[in-house]
Amino acid sequence: MISRKLVLRFPTHLVDKPIIYRLVKDYDLVFNILKADISPQEEGVLVFELSGEPQAVESGVAYLRDLGVHIQPFSEDVRRDEDKCTHCGVCVVMCPTGALSIDRTTMLVSFDSSKCIACEACIEACPPRAMQIRF
Repeated sequence: MISRKLVLRFPTHLVDKPIIYRLVKDYDLVFNILKADISPQEEGVLVFELSGEPQAVESGVAYLRDLGVHIQPFSEDVRRDEDKCTHCGVCVVMCPTGALSIDRTTMLVSFDSSKCIACEACIEACPPRAMQIRF
């Protein structure tokens, strides 16, 4: 079983369709919604983790693309502005997954976007506003 964190952007004509239901029923996939903003007559955004057998996940993602859903890896939406970051470490304390950590030799903060769950705790805590999210 594999998991992929994805950001889906639905065109307005798809927001009222049972797309996630089809992923579950037709592809035997499990999903965990991390964040959603879906309204009638507007572009929908869904941030979620999709889990299942590797071939089923790939088939499910291909189904979404064929429908016209824009898919991007989750890690593309959480960013750190290196010019603003002062490496103060406040974000490290707030991060529940260890996506942000301090190298004790250099005292520099590093960001591993593959561990990030977009909880936004680092964004609220960051004094220079170096952490940014876009969904």
